[in-house]
Amino acid sequence: MDERERRRIPEATVSRLPLYYRALLETAERKTTTISSERLAEMAGVNAAKVRKDLSYLGSYGTRGVGYDVEYLLAQISQELGLTERRPVIIAGVGRLGQALANYAGFTARGFEVVALLDADPALVGERVGALAVESMGDLARIVRERAVAIAIVAVPAEAAQQVADDLVAAGVTAILNFAPKVIQVPDHVTLRKVDLAIELQILSFYEQRSGPQVSEVAAPVEPIARPAAALDFGEAAL
Repeated sequence: MDERERRRIPEATVSRLPLYYRALLETAERKTTTISSERLAEMAGVNAAKVRKDLSYLGSYGTRGVGYDVEYLLAQISQELGLTERRPVIIAGVGRLGQALANYAGFTARGFEVVALLDADPALVGERVGALAVESMGDLARIVRERAVAIAIVAVPAEAAQQVADDLVAAGVTAILNFAPKVIQVPDHVTLRKVDLAIELQILSFYEQRSGPQVSEVAAPVEPIARPAAALDFGEAAL
């Protein structure tokens, strides 16, 4: 059995490892060789006890009075996140959001390489977005096979999301990041993560209104925050 499988790192810890990784990269860029759990917690936006607990799952406990070795911890987290080798990624859907994702330099900096942009619209096939030409969704299976793709980003309109996800799974993709404003279903062997920009804005709106001045009882009534139609419109406009 794989050592990482035996450790059973909790999902909540996994979700924080990229935050530590980013903080450590910033620290390494400043030529700082060690970092305390308190400083790492501050940079990652968590508490120090949580940092120490999370890193203990990696077998890293730091040195009292010194902290953690930045380069060593970076290497540990890189290995745990699978960033020690190039990870090819494809983007399905080349609307405004898909194009923005295709041009995001942060993917390359973190070890991910967008190797294909695909769209079902024949009018878009052959158009260039950055260094890549848009390819047809009809070539999906071949592209996944020839370019050894396991990870895909879905950036299509809601009504097409499930079919695109089904096609990706059939082609051999085993990890999907879904930006479409729709819940999609995938088999158990496929890892699925969802990013819903409208929901994130609604959550921000909730906290922002609670932190603002109290509304007078005689103030004019306001519409509720969560309006499904508005949320859907926002998501579709970005795709």
